[in-house]
Amino acid sequence: MVSGYREKDCRWFLKGFVWIFGVLCLGAPLADSVAEEVNVYSGRKEALIGPVLAAFTEETGIQVNLLTGDADQLRTRLEAEGRNSPADVLLTSDVANLHRATAAGLFQELDSELLEKRIPSRYRDPNGRWYGLSIRARVIAYSIDRVSRTELSTYEDLADARWKGRVIVRSSSNVYNQSLIASMISAHGTAGAGKWIRGLVANMARKPQGGDTDQIRAVAAGEADVAIVNSYYYGRLLASETDRDRQVVGSVGMFFPNQDNRGTHVNISGAGVTAHSRNRAEAVFLLEFLSGPVGQKLFADLNHEFPVNPEVAPSQIVSDWGSFRADSVPSAKLGEFNGAAVRLADQQGWR
Repeated sequence: MVSGYREKDCRWFLKGFVWIFGVLCLGAPLADSVAEEVNVYSGRKEALIGPVLAAFTEETGIQVNLLTGDADQLRTRLEAEGRNSPADVLLTSDVANLHRATAAGLFQELDSELLEKRIPSRYRDPNGRWYGLSIRARVIAYSIDRVSRTELSTYEDLADARWKGRVIVRSSSNVYNQSLIASMISAHGTAGAGKWIRGLVANMARKPQGGDTDQIRAVAAGEADVAIVNSYYYGRLLASETDRDRQVVGSVGMFFPNQDNRGTHVNISGAGVTAHSRNRAEAVFLLEFLSGPVGQKLFADLNHEFPVNPEVAPSQIVSDWGSFRADSVPSAKLGEFNGAAVRLADQQGWR
Protein backbone atom coordinates (compact mmCIF):
# COMPACT_ATOMS: atom_id res chain seq x y z
CA MET A 1 0.00 0.00 0.00
CA VAL A 2 1.46 3.35 -1.03
CA SER A 3 0.25 6.48 0.73
CA GLY A 4 0.56 10.05 -0.46
CA TYR A 5 3.50 10.55 1.91
CA ARG A 6 5.52 7.71 0.40
CA GLU A 7 4.69 8.80 -3.14
CA LYS A 8 5.88 12.29 -2.31
CA ASP A 9 9.17 10.90 -0.94
CA CYS A 10 9.69 9.05 -4.21
CA ARG A 11 9.03 12.22 -6.18
CA TRP A 12 11.59 14.14 -4.12
CA PHE A 13 14.14 11.37 -4.83
CA LEU A 14 13.34 11.62 -8.53
CA LYS A 15 13.81 15.38 -8.50
CA GLY A 16 17.22 15.01 -6.84
CA PHE A 17 18.28 12.36 -9.33
CA VAL A 18 17.26 14.55 -12.28
CA TRP A 19 19.21 17.51 -10.86
CA ILE A 20 22.39 15.48 -10.24
CA PHE A 21 22.18 13.82 -13.66
CA GLY A 22 21.88 17.22 -15.31
CA VAL A 23 24.90 18.62 -13.46
CA LEU A 24 27.16 15.63 -14.20
CA CYS A 25 26.22 15.14 -17.84
CA LEU A 26 25.34 18.61 -19.09
CA GLY A 27 27.02 20.97 -16.65
CA ALA A 28 23.66 22.41 -15.59
CA PRO A 29 20.50 21.00 -13.98
CA LEU A 30 17.69 19.84 -16.23
CA ALA A 31 14.33 21.60 -16.09
CA ASP A 32 12.29 20.61 -13.07
CA SER A 33 9.90 18.00 -14.45
CA VAL A 34 8.14 17.16 -11.20
CA ALA A 35 5.27 19.49 -10.32
CA GLU A 36 5.01 20.88 -6.82
CA GLU A 37 1.46 22.17 -7.04
CA VAL A 38 -2.07 20.89 -6.73
CA ASN A 39 -5.17 22.30 -8.43
CA VAL A 40 -8.36 22.30 -6.37
CA TYR A 41 -11.94 22.81 -7.58
CA SER A 42 -13.96 23.70 -4.51
CA GLY A 43 -17.69 23.93 -3.98
CA ARG A 44 -16.92 25.44 -0.59
CA LYS A 45 -16.33 29.18 -0.35
CA GLU A 46 -12.77 30.49 -0.36
CA ALA A 47 -13.25 32.10 3.06
CA LEU A 48 -13.80 28.63 4.54
CA ILE A 49 -11.28 26.54 2.63
CA GLY A 50 -8.61 29.19 1.92
CA PRO A 51 -6.99 29.24 5.39
CA VAL A 52 -6.80 25.42 5.44
CA LEU A 53 -5.10 25.31 2.04
CA ALA A 54 -2.73 28.09 3.10
CA ALA A 55 -1.68 26.00 6.10
CA PHE A 56 -1.04 23.05 3.77
CA THR A 57 1.23 25.17 1.57
CA GLU A 58 3.07 26.56 4.58
CA GLU A 59 3.73 23.07 5.95
CA THR A 60 4.61 21.32 2.68
CA GLY A 61 5.74 24.01 0.23
CA ILE A 62 3.21 22.70 -2.29
CA GLN A 63 1.37 25.52 -4.06
CA VAL A 64 -2.44 25.24 -4.16
CA ASN A 65 -4.30 26.75 -7.10
CA LEU A 66 -7.92 27.22 -6.04
CA LEU A 67 -11.04 27.58 -8.16
CA THR A 68 -14.32 27.98 -6.28
CA GLY A 69 -17.84 27.77 -7.64
CA ASP A 70 -21.25 26.15 -7.43
CA ALA A 71 -21.07 22.37 -6.97
CA ASP A 72 -23.17 21.59 -10.05
CA GLN A 73 -21.21 24.04 -12.19
CA LEU A 74 -17.88 22.57 -11.12
CA ARG A 75 -19.08 19.05 -11.86
CA THR A 76 -20.30 20.12 -15.30
CA ARG A 77 -16.98 21.84 -15.93
CA LEU A 78 -15.01 18.73 -15.00
CA GLU A 79 -17.14 16.61 -17.32
CA ALA A 80 -16.61 19.07 -20.18
CA GLU A 81 -12.86 19.29 -19.60
CA GLY A 82 -12.42 15.54 -19.51
CA ARG A 83 -8.80 14.41 -19.79
CA ASN A 84 -7.72 18.01 -20.33
CA SER A 85 -8.92 19.16 -16.92
CA PRO A 86 -6.23 20.79 -14.76
CA ALA A 87 -8.12 19.80 -11.59
CA ASP A 88 -6.47 17.38 -9.19
CA VAL A 89 -8.97 17.54 -6.32
CA LEU A 90 -12.72 18.16 -6.22
CA LEU A 91 -13.87 19.36 -2.81
CA THR A 92 -17.58 19.81 -2.15
CA SER A 93 -20.34 19.79 0.46
CA ASP A 94 -22.83 16.98 1.05
CA VAL A 95 -22.59 13.37 0.01
CA ALA A 96 -25.19 13.99 -2.70
CA ASN A 97 -22.65 16.07 -4.63
CA LEU A 98 -19.92 13.50 -4.02
CA HIS A 99 -22.22 10.74 -5.26
CA ARG A 100 -23.09 12.65 -8.44
CA ALA A 101 -19.42 13.26 -9.18
CA THR A 102 -18.70 9.57 -8.60
CA ALA A 103 -21.53 8.51 -10.91
CA ALA A 104 -20.07 10.80 -13.60
CA GLY A 105 -16.70 9.05 -13.30
CA LEU A 106 -14.90 12.14 -12.02
CA PHE A 107 -12.97 10.45 -9.19
CA GLN A 108 -10.25 7.79 -9.12
CA GLU A 109 -9.86 5.12 -6.49
CA LEU A 110 -7.24 5.72 -3.80
CA ASP A 111 -5.41 3.41 -1.44
CA SER A 112 -4.21 5.44 1.53
CA GLU A 113 -3.48 3.95 4.94
CA LEU A 114 -3.72 7.37 6.58
CA LEU A 115 -7.14 8.21 5.12
CA GLU A 116 -8.52 4.82 6.09
CA LYS A 117 -7.11 5.14 9.59
CA ARG A 118 -8.31 8.68 10.22
CA ILE A 119 -11.75 8.63 8.57
CA PRO A 120 -14.41 6.18 9.83
CA SER A 121 -15.67 3.86 7.10
CA ARG A 122 -19.22 5.24 7.15
CA TYR A 123 -17.89 8.67 6.14
CA ARG A 124 -15.95 7.53 3.06
CA ASP A 125 -16.63 5.77 -0.22
CA PRO A 126 -16.21 1.98 0.06
CA ASN A 127 -13.97 2.06 -3.01
CA GLY A 128 -11.83 5.00 -1.92
CA ARG A 129 -13.15 7.47 -4.49
CA TRP A 130 -14.09 10.17 -1.96
CA TYR A 131 -13.50 10.89 1.72
CA GLY A 132 -15.47 12.91 4.25
CA LEU A 133 -13.51 15.77 5.78
CA SER A 134 -16.05 17.33 8.16
CA ILE A 135 -19.43 16.45 9.63
CA ARG A 136 -22.53 18.56 10.10
CA ALA A 137 -25.76 17.61 11.86
CA ARG A 138 -29.25 18.48 10.57
CA VAL A 139 -30.86 19.84 13.72
CA ILE A 140 -34.00 21.61 14.91
CA ALA A 141 -33.74 25.32 15.73
CA TYR A 142 -36.59 26.41 17.98
CA SER A 143 -37.98 29.49 19.69
CA ILE A 144 -37.11 29.28 23.38
CA ASP A 145 -40.10 31.51 24.16
CA ARG A 146 -42.76 29.55 22.27
CA VAL A 147 -41.42 25.98 22.36
CA SER A 148 -40.33 23.83 25.28
CA ARG A 149 -37.50 21.36 24.64
CA THR A 150 -39.80 18.68 26.05
CA GLU A 151 -42.08 19.20 23.03
CA LEU A 152 -39.28 18.25 20.65
CA SER A 153 -38.34 14.68 19.81
CA THR A 154 -37.89 13.56 16.19
CA TYR A 155 -37.96 14.68 12.57
CA GLU A 156 -41.00 12.47 12.17
CA ASP A 157 -42.88 14.34 14.90
CA LEU A 158 -42.66 17.61 12.91
CA ALA A 159 -45.22 16.08 10.52
CA ASP A 160 -47.78 15.84 13.35
CA ALA A 161 -50.79 18.17 13.05
CA ARG A 162 -49.93 20.00 16.28
CA TRP A 163 -47.07 21.68 14.39
CA LYS A 164 -49.35 23.06 11.67
CA GLY A 165 -48.23 26.53 10.61
CA ARG A 166 -45.18 26.37 12.86
CA VAL A 167 -42.41 24.77 10.75
CA ILE A 168 -40.04 26.29 8.20
CA VAL A 169 -37.28 24.77 6.10
CA ARG A 170 -35.43 25.69 2.91
CA SER A 171 -36.27 24.25 -0.53
CA SER A 172 -35.96 20.57 -1.34
CA SER A 173 -33.75 21.61 -4.25
CA ASN A 174 -31.01 22.02 -1.64
CA VAL A 175 -28.88 18.90 -1.22
CA TYR A 176 -28.98 19.14 2.58
CA ASN A 177 -32.70 18.42 2.53
CA GLN A 178 -32.33 15.81 -0.20
CA SER A 179 -29.95 13.88 2.04
CA LEU A 180 -32.33 14.27 4.98
CA ILE A 181 -35.07 12.76 2.84
CA ALA A 182 -32.64 10.01 1.80
CA SER A 183 -32.12 9.20 5.48
CA MET A 184 -35.90 8.97 5.92
CA ILE A 185 -36.09 6.58 2.96
CA SER A 186 -33.37 4.49 4.57
CA ALA A 187 -35.28 4.41 7.87
CA HIS A 188 -38.89 4.11 6.67
CA GLY A 189 -38.89 3.18 3.00
CA THR A 190 -40.28 5.28 0.16
CA ALA A 191 -43.89 5.15 1.36
CA GLY A 192 -43.02 6.15 4.92
CA ALA A 193 -40.75 8.98 3.77
CA GLY A 194 -43.46 10.22 1.40
CA LYS A 195 -46.01 10.32 4.20
CA TRP A 196 -43.57 12.32 6.34
CA ILE A 197 -42.99 14.86 3.56
CA ARG A 198 -46.75 15.37 3.11
CA GLY A 199 -47.17 16.06 6.79
CA LEU A 200 -44.17 18.37 6.90
CA VAL A 201 -45.38 20.38 3.91
CA ALA A 202 -48.84 20.68 5.48
CA ASN A 203 -47.24 22.15 8.61
CA MET A 204 -45.06 24.75 6.90
CA ALA A 205 -45.57 28.32 8.05
CA ARG A 206 -44.48 29.65 4.66
CA LYS A 207 -43.21 28.45 1.31
CA PRO A 208 -39.56 27.33 1.43
CA GLN A 209 -37.21 30.24 0.88
CA GLY A 210 -33.69 31.36 1.76
CA GLY A 211 -30.83 29.46 3.35
CA ASP A 212 -30.41 27.90 6.76
CA THR A 213 -29.36 31.14 8.45
CA ASP A 214 -32.54 32.73 7.09
CA GLN A 215 -34.59 29.99 8.74
CA ILE A 216 -32.98 30.65 12.13
CA ARG A 217 -33.55 34.41 11.78
CA ALA A 218 -37.19 33.79 10.85
CA VAL A 219 -37.73 31.73 14.01
CA ALA A 220 -36.21 34.57 16.06
CA ALA A 221 -38.53 37.04 14.29
CA GLY A 222 -41.62 35.00 15.15
CA GLU A 223 -42.39 33.81 11.61
CA ALA A 224 -42.29 30.19 12.78
CA ASP A 225 -41.61 28.20 15.92
CA VAL A 226 -39.16 25.59 14.61
CA ALA A 227 -36.82 25.18 11.64
CA ILE A 228 -34.66 22.39 10.23
CA VAL A 229 -31.08 23.60 9.72
CA ASN A 230 -27.46 22.45 9.64
CA SER A 231 -25.74 22.79 12.99
CA TYR A 232 -22.83 24.92 11.79
CA TYR A 233 -25.14 27.76 10.74
CA TYR A 234 -26.21 28.03 14.36
CA GLY A 235 -22.56 27.83 15.38
CA ARG A 236 -21.65 30.72 13.08
CA LEU A 237 -24.30 32.91 14.71
CA LEU A 238 -22.99 31.98 18.15
CA ALA A 239 -19.47 32.96 17.07
CA SER A 240 -20.62 36.26 15.56
CA GLU A 241 -19.77 39.54 17.28
CA THR A 242 -22.65 41.53 15.79
CA ASP A 243 -25.55 42.57 18.00
CA ARG A 244 -28.11 41.34 15.49
CA ASP A 245 -26.70 37.80 15.55
CA ARG A 246 -26.41 37.79 19.33
CA GLN A 247 -30.08 38.71 19.58
CA VAL A 248 -31.00 35.84 17.25
CA VAL A 249 -29.17 33.13 19.19
CA GLY A 250 -30.40 34.65 22.42
CA SER A 251 -33.94 33.71 21.46
CA VAL A 252 -33.34 30.48 19.49
CA GLY A 253 -32.20 27.12 20.85
CA MET A 254 -30.83 24.04 19.07
CA PHE A 255 -32.05 20.45 19.45
CA PHE A 256 -30.62 17.13 18.23
CA PRO A 257 -33.57 15.01 17.00
CA ASN A 258 -34.09 11.25 17.26
CA GLN A 259 -31.85 10.67 20.25
CA ASP A 260 -34.04 7.87 21.57
CA ASN A 261 -33.90 5.84 18.35
CA ARG A 262 -31.66 5.93 15.26
CA GLY A 263 -29.95 9.26 15.99
CA THR A 264 -29.65 12.67 14.34
CA HIS A 265 -29.08 12.80 10.60
CA VAL A 266 -25.52 13.87 9.77
CA ASN A 267 -23.84 14.66 6.49
CA ILE A 268 -20.34 15.51 5.34
CA SER A 269 -18.22 17.78 3.26
CA GLY A 270 -15.61 15.77 1.41
CA ALA A 271 -13.20 15.45 -1.46
CA GLY A 272 -11.67 13.07 -3.96
CA VAL A 273 -8.78 12.99 -6.40
CA THR A 274 -9.99 13.62 -9.94
CA ALA A 275 -9.88 10.86 -12.53
CA HIS A 276 -7.30 12.64 -14.70
CA SER A 277 -5.18 14.30 -12.01
CA ARG A 278 -1.69 15.18 -13.21
CA ASN A 279 -0.44 15.78 -9.68
CA ARG A 280 -1.77 12.67 -8.01
CA ALA A 281 0.83 12.39 -5.26
CA GLU A 282 0.32 16.01 -4.22
CA ALA A 283 -3.47 15.54 -4.35
CA VAL A 284 -3.35 12.50 -2.06
CA PHE A 285 -0.95 14.37 0.21
CA LEU A 286 -3.48 17.22 0.44
CA LEU A 287 -6.34 14.88 1.39
CA GLU A 288 -4.15 13.29 4.04
CA PHE A 289 -3.30 16.72 5.41
CA LEU A 290 -6.98 17.70 5.52
CA SER A 291 -7.77 14.54 7.50
CA GLY A 292 -4.90 15.14 9.94
CA PRO A 293 -4.71 17.16 13.18
CA VAL A 294 -3.92 20.55 11.63
CA GLY A 295 -6.41 20.36 8.77
CA GLN A 296 -9.18 18.98 10.96
CA LYS A 297 -8.67 21.59 13.66
CA LEU A 298 -8.87 24.39 11.10
CA PHE A 299 -12.07 22.94 9.61
CA ALA A 300 -13.58 22.67 13.09
CA ASP A 301 -12.63 26.14 14.28
CA LEU A 302 -13.38 28.05 11.08
CA ASN A 303 -16.86 26.72 10.40
CA HIS A 304 -17.94 24.99 13.63
CA GLU A 305 -18.41 21.61 11.98
CA PHE A 306 -17.62 18.32 13.68
CA PRO A 307 -14.21 16.85 12.79
CA VAL A 308 -14.49 13.61 10.84
CA ASN A 309 -11.29 12.40 12.52
CA PRO A 310 -12.44 11.17 15.95
CA GLU A 311 -9.05 12.02 17.48
CA VAL A 312 -9.53 15.76 16.84
CA ALA A 313 -11.68 17.86 19.21
CA PRO A 314 -14.38 20.21 17.86
CA SER A 315 -14.37 23.96 18.45
CA GLN A 316 -15.26 25.21 21.91
CA ILE A 317 -18.67 26.33 20.65
CA VAL A 318 -19.45 22.87 19.30
CA SER A 319 -18.03 21.16 22.38
CA ASP A 320 -20.43 23.17 24.54
CA TRP A 321 -23.36 21.51 22.75
CA GLY A 322 -22.37 18.21 24.32
CA SER A 323 -22.37 14.77 22.74
CA PHE A 324 -25.21 13.34 20.67
CA ARG A 325 -26.12 10.14 18.89
CA ALA A 326 -25.61 10.33 15.13
CA ASP A 327 -27.49 8.20 12.63
CA SER A 328 -25.20 5.33 11.64
CA VAL A 329 -26.42 4.99 8.05
CA PRO A 330 -23.35 5.12 5.75
CA SER A 331 -22.93 8.36 3.83
CA ALA A 332 -22.59 6.41 0.58
CA LYS A 333 -26.08 4.98 1.07
CA LEU A 334 -27.52 8.49 1.37
CA GLY A 335 -25.93 9.31 -1.97
CA GLU A 336 -27.48 6.26 -3.57
CA PHE A 337 -30.95 7.37 -2.41
CA ASN A 338 -30.50 10.92 -3.71
CA GLY A 339 -32.40 10.41 -6.96
CA ALA A 340 -35.32 8.80 -5.14
CA ALA A 341 -35.31 11.65 -2.60
CA VAL A 342 -35.52 14.32 -5.30
CA ARG A 343 -38.42 12.55 -7.03
CA LEU A 344 -40.26 11.98 -3.76
CA ALA A 345 -39.99 15.62 -2.69
CA ASP A 346 -41.39 16.71 -6.04
CA GLN A 347 -44.24 14.19 -5.89
CA GLN A 348 -45.26 15.24 -2.38
CA GLY A 349 -45.14 19.00 -3.00
CA TRP A 350 -41.96 20.01 -1.19
CA ARG A 351 -40.75 22.69 -3.61
